[in-house]
Order: sequence, then C-alpha cells, then structure tokens
Amino acid sequence: MSTARAPQDRRSDIRNIAIIAHVDHGKTTLVDAVLRQTHVHRKIDDMGERIMDSMDQERERGITIRAKNASVIYNGVKINIVDTPGHADFGGEVERTLRMVDGVLILVDAKEGPMPQTTFVLRKALALGHKAIVVINKIDRPDAVIDDVVNRTFDLFVHLGATDEQLDFPIVYTSAIKGIATLDVNKPGTDIVPLLDTVLEKIPAPAITVDAPLQILVLALVQDPYKGKMGIGKIQSGSIARRQNVMVLGKNGAQAPGKVSDLAVYSGLERADTEQAAAGEIVAVAGLDDVSIGDTIADADKPVALPRVSIDEPTVQMTFSVNNSPFAGREGKFLTSRHLRERLFKELETNVSLRVNETDSADRFLVAGRGELHLSVLIEQMRREGYELQVSQPEVIVHREGDKVMEPYEELTIQVPENYQGTVIEEIGKRRGEMRHMRLIHSDAGTSEMHLEYHIPTRGIMGLKNVLLAKTRGTVILHHVFSAYEPAEERDLLVTPHGSLVAYEDGSSTGYAIFMTQERGAMFIGPGVEVYRGMVVGQNSRDEDLDVNVCKEKHLSNMRASGSDEALVLTPPREMTLEFALEYIGADELVEVTPQNLRLRKRLLNPEDRRKARKAGK
Repeated sequence: MSTARAPQDRRSDIRNIAIIAHVDHGKTTLVDAVLRQTHVHRKIDDMGERIMDSMDQERERGITIRAKNASVIYNGVKINIVDTPGHADFGGEVERTLRMVDGVLILVDAKEGPMPQTTFVLRKALALGHKAIVVINKIDRPDAVIDDVVNRTFDLFVHLGATDEQLDFPIVYTSAIKGIATLDVNKPGTDIVPLLDTVLEKIPAPAITVDAPLQILVLALVQDPYKGKMGIGKIQSGSIARRQNVMVLGKNGAQAPGKVSDLAVYSGLERADTEQAAAGEIVAVAGLDDVSIGDTIADADKPVALPRVSIDEPTVQMTFSVNNSPFAGREGKFLTSRHLRERLFKELETNVSLRVNETDSADRFLVAGRGELHLSVLIEQMRREGYELQVSQPEVIVHREGDKVMEPYEELTIQVPENYQGTVIEEIGKRRGEMRHMRLIHSDAGTSEMHLEYHIPTRGIMGLKNVLLAKTRGTVILHHVFSAYEPAEERDLLVTPHGSLVAYEDGSSTGYAIFMTQERGAMFIGPGVEVYRGMVVGQNSRDEDLDVNVCKEKHLSNMRASGSDEALVLTPPREMTLEFALEYIGADELVEVTPQNLRLRKRLLNPEDRRKARKAGK
C-alpha cells in the first residue's frame, strides 16, 4: 500500500502561486516584470489571448474574467503563476483557481490600499490555509501612503480571521512598471529578484504523494482548436503520461474510462507539450471528452475521487428570452429558442457559478449568477457571437429558512469628493444602507475625499451607480462585494421610480421631434434612428411614463419652409451601455440585445395594453 512521503521528501522544484489584486493592470505589469527578469521576452500585451487578455471584454473592461496560467524558471525552480479574477462576481473562477496553488501574492496599491474585491479573494485564500506575500505596488507614486496601506492590510488579515502564521506575512515593495522590487522601502531596488527570492523562501512546495495512484482535480476547461477539450488541474498524487489509460470520476460516483491523447504543461506564456508530468505540476489533459469541472482524473486500476470543489450559490437572476420585437432577426445569426437554450447550457460547462432553469415558456430561461456584472459579461459575449435576445430587470434571489426570509447583503465602499458626501449619504440611507466606517482622506494636490463603507441589501445596489454618477457629476468611485445572506429588510427601499419616454409610432427619429421632446427629459437616441412603437427613447424628468412622437416632421406651410427657421440645438443623447441599460430598466421593461444595437423597450408595446395592465394592477 502506498503511503504519503514525509514533508522533507516533497518536490522542491515547483512553486504554485496565485496573484490577487483589484487592479488588473497592476497584475499585468507585475507578471510582465517577472517574465522579463526570467528571460521570457514576449510581453503580455503581445500575446493576445494567451494570458491576461483572454477575451476582448477583459481588455475593454480592465478586469480579469477567466483565470489564466503562466510559468517561469528561477534558480532551477519552476514557478507556476495563476492570475485570478479580482471581482466577486467571478467567484466561481476564484474558488477553483485557489485550489490549484499553495500560496498567494496580494497585490495592493500604495495609494488606494486593499479594496473590497481584494477582501473577497483573500478571504477564500486564507480559508484554504494558503500563505500570503503582500506586494505593495506603485511605491514611486508621489501620493503613496505606504505605512497607512500596510496597517490597513494587516487589519484586513485580522478581520478575516487569519492565523498567527498567516499574519506573519512578508512584505515586498515594488514598482512593477519599472520592474523593481525591494524588501526595504527606504532602499530602492534594481530588479524584481527580491520578489522571486521571497516566493521561493515563503511559499511552500506542493503537498503531494508521489508514489500513490494518479489523482488530478479538474478545475478549469479550455478549448484547443487542434486538441479539443482540455481539463486543467494540479496533479495531487502519482504521475500522468501521454497515451495513458485513466478513469474520469464524475458526479454521483459516475465513472468513464478514457485515454490521454495529449498532455501539456505551462512554459512561459504558452502551453508546451510534454510526454510525462509528475505530482505537483499544473497540467492540461486532452482526449477526455466527458470531463467536467470538479471531476477527478484518476488511475484506471485504482480510481479514487478527490472532494469536488464547492461553489457559492448565485444571488441575482434575470430572464433571458427570444427577441420578439418588430426589429427581430435583422442583425443576429442565432435567433431561436433552440439556439438560446444550447448556448446557455453550453456556458454551464465552464461557468460553474451560473444556473440556468427552463420556465413554463419554451422561449424564456431563468438565468442566475453572482451579480449584475457576472450576467452582463455573459450577455455581452453572446451578443458578440451573433445572438439576439431580450433580458429582464435583474432581481435578487431570496431564500426561506423556516419562517425567515433571507436576502443577500453586500459590503459597499465609496470614495467621493468631500463636498458630495451629504448627497451620497442621503441616497444610500434611502436604500437602507448601514454605515460601518467613515474616513476623510486629505490631499495636498486637490479636493479631499471621503471614504465610506456600508452594509447594504443587494437590492439597494441595483441602479445605485447611475444615480450616484449623476448626483456627483461622475466623481464617485464605488466597489461592492457579496457578504452573506441575512434576514430580509422589512422596510421598503425608498428608491425613486423612473419614468420613461416611449415612442408612440414606428418610423425614423427626426431632429425636429427630438428638439421638441428633449425638454421632457434625457434622450437615449439622436436623429435618424429607427424606432418602433413601445421602444424607450429617453428618461422622463417625472416618475411616470410618457408617450412621445419622435418621428414627427416639420411640414411646409405658406408661412415658412420646412428646412429653415432657427438652428435646432440638440442635447447629445445619453450613451447606452449594457450596464446602464440593466440598471435603468423597470419591471415592465426589457433590454433588446443584438450584435449591433442595444434598445430599451416596454414588455407591452401597445400603449392601450399598458394602460389596461396598469389599471388591472391597481
């Protein structure tokens, strides 16, 4: 019978680490500095989809959505680096990624300090018992407050219940963009070597069992254009080789025999083919078509399953349905309910924190995720793939525990100029936010800023961003992260309802009609835009819907010509983004998503039908 080796017999030539940060640009520059130090000359930005920029959305949003791998060789030791998503909405990726590694780098900005997203990922890492190295980045900033950031980071570790061993974390000070690191902030560094030395010294080698049967917990899937589906995970015990027979252990004890057709490890920024890999290594295994996230790739003769990874449940849901507007089918390639169903259930293979349920209508699906951002990324990706669909207003998922109704709560952090603090406090008070902390950040360079921390129902977060941006003239910065399910707030949230300007007839909008309408509120469209009856074309200044004719033309009369008169001064329409649309819509509205356009519309396009529905609801 095989037995685990003593700690001194563990492999010492591999280190597996994850990088945690809320600013993904900082992660990119830090990894780039490490790659250059270890003579991997290709920069991350040149690699396209290889590591930090696997999706166009990641480049545009400036966030990490999918976890990605790289590796370097330093002093004869292979360091596998895993980039984790920083946002709590992608917690499914985070929870799986952290199971691959044995330590983490906490990347903290020398000015901003630890943020809510950092809190979320660090909580998961500490719960797994990982050791952490704190990296204070951007120490060359003139407004850096390094001592304060270090103190706040230590307080965060204490708040998250770190053990005494985890609290004794090393600190490395870096300027990633310059490629330098130092262990003493008063002694400037010359290269990134101090960081690499700290990784080798403080991050333990993988705890493995070399002589036991093969065990790999599949924690990610990738599609290779030549090799097909590949399962990624760390070899917990044994070894694996090409053309080896294995057993895939799935849910509920299911077993499926298979054969490894290709095997790859990470070398620099790329996957490199290999004939064999031993315990402790992170590998990508091809040839197992039935493999899923959470499955165990085990020895064919002695299959033993590893515990499946547990994922937090979703907190927000919305309805995805087939586009049935008058403009349906004009722009998309995938239009039917069959297309929509196949795409959503295909997403479940890799997006394990997503839930998809069929409804009593074949054209509608209830999709639940970890937050609005989680769902909006999926919608945007489907849009770019050529899908047309309609989505409803996001709503929170409530749980019932006996007689109690439980709803999700979040930790909200806001940074705003001091002169707008009253406006922000008033608005969040209406949404039943409970202030936990308030701190004034003085600045010699400009306006002092107020740092506010709240505990608030997730319902109160919805629509908050657009409201605060308008009330603070775009100067507010806010972050929020899921905290826990707690007893539901019994009082109603005092969220001001909005009224919409709704197109009254089909046609093309005219400058004259928009000029006559824009005094009623903020417009979402400009002249020359095709509209249909029931389409939302603007936000009313009052909290009631108003039917307007944006297609009206100025006709010729015996007094004046239709093209003369004073020049019309049109206010630029509000930019329509998917996030704005999802926050704006009400319960009786939908967002129409096509590859080329985003439109807001009423569920009931006919104004007479809407009038009857309002009357019946009273």
